[in-house]
Amino acid sequence: MMDAMDDERRFQEALRSLRVWDTELPGFDPADVPEEPVALFHGWFTEAVEAGAVEPHTLSLATADEAGRPDVRIVMLHGADARGWHFASHAGSAKGRQLAARPEAALVFYWPVRGRQVRVRGRVVTGTPEEAYADLHARTPGALASALVGHQSEPLESLDALARASEAAWDRAHREPEAHAESWTLYVLEPEEVEFFQGDERRRHVRLRYRRAEGGQRWTRELLWP
Repeated sequence: MMDAMDDERRFQEALRSLRVWDTELPGFDPADVPEEPVALFHGWFTEAVEAGAVEPHTLSLATADEAGRPDVRIVMLHGADARGWHFASHAGSAKGRQLAARPEAALVFYWPVRGRQVRVRGRVVTGTPEEAYADLHARTPGALASALVGHQSEPLESLDALARASEAAWDRAHREPEAHAESWTLYVLEPEEVEFFQGDERRRHVRLRYRRAEGGQRWTRELLWP
């Protein structure tokens, strides 16, 4: 009982000791931005990399299951272009099943070193099998081995079973570098809304939201209260 109380006290002390954006934050003029959001994203992403952001290509991906219950996890960005934001997974994973049932999602990037967030919402579509193959083989042998293990999100009977499957997958990845995990799927989130958030030390945060105009061929922009 005392250990639990001590852990909670240490947690509260640690939580209250934290500060946000312990660095000089950049400015952001929403009047001087591109007509469409992916170009601004490219600029912000590159600046985050140059500023030393840790794993700036990771993002939180939110989906919902058939009952509408939300789910979220960290995944890796595989690309961002005129089509949308790209990520990948097994079709049989939890996120793959959820996207098959409800093909809409939201994602968010957070780069504390710049005090910036980017939020994206929209419909998710799947790429072609050829795109999925190219995506997987553009990555490391470790990524291929992990994909070859399969069974993502399924119950695991023991860590020994995982070790055996992983060893076999690594061996195959080295023997057959052209091997493919058939359930590997490339997903593209086609944005309907994209928000750029620039933090401010005095909490005068700048929030700029792009929204697709009717017909989807151009974007409108608006500011949001922080």
